[in-house]
Amino acid sequence: MSLREKIAFYLEDIESPLGRGINLFITGLVLVSSAIFVVETYRIPVSLRQQLNVLEDGILVIFVIEYLLRFWVAEQRIKYLLGLYSIVDLLAIVPFLLGSTNIGFLRIFRWFRILRLIRFVEGGTIFGYISSEDSVILTRIFFTLFSIIFVYSGLIYQVEHPLNSQEFGTFLDAVYFSVSTITTAGLGDITPNSQMGRLLTVLMLLTGVVLIPWQLGDLIKRLVKTADQVQISCPACGLSSHDSNAQFCKVCGASLHPLPESHRQ
Repeated sequence: MSLREKIAFYLEDIESPLGRGINLFITGLVLVSSAIFVVETYRIPVSLRQQLNVLEDGILVIFVIEYLLRFWVAEQRIKYLLGLYSIVDLLAIVPFLLGSTNIGFLRIFRWFRILRLIRFVEGGTIFGYISSEDSVILTRIFFTLFSIIFVYSGLIYQVEHPLNSQEFGTFLDAVYFSVSTITTAGLGDITPNSQMGRLLTVLMLLTGVVLIPWQLGDLIKRLVKTADQVQISCPACGLSSHDSNAQFCKVCGASLHPLPESHRQ
């Protein structure tokens, strides 16, 4: 393989030790970067804040390099630029690329970094492939909820903290508000003051109303389908869960009821 093909392979590969290590490393940077933002919403020593800023800049440089590499190795670059992962990656590095100008509002985009983890949840994961469809759906539900709460908490904090620091003093205050809003509890003890904050609150409600029931609906459909399945082991691949009227394995196509040797001609 050429250098370009090798880079493209290892950026997506999760089976080989090198590919899994690269993806684990990127995942760790996403989590560390998000944790830095959370910590910086609290009162911490100036020296620690400076060290975190240096670490954050270093992580952002790596994100920029990764984005450029993914763009370079993409077979259809226009399609890649318009893809979900590319847009999320670009939103994550825009504040860094334009950090020398006075565009403080772009800081809200940094909270979209957590969405980069989507590519490690769907289908195969850095820890291996999820064999159970139920596990895939449950993982997607929990990750969707976590992403919604984390991203909206970051956005509402960035918007409201400068104007309403008494109620949105820390990231935990923003999480508390997001959870009470998305779950439609509407406790009312914390309310946004700005127009942008109120708009985000409406978007939180709409997101929770649309996405959460949709995800739960997928889980219910899967559970109903599972209830109609029986434990018949495939003699070829060993898969044990099949529909009650299944004659052949849904994975390998082998017969689930092979004829005895005496009946074979």
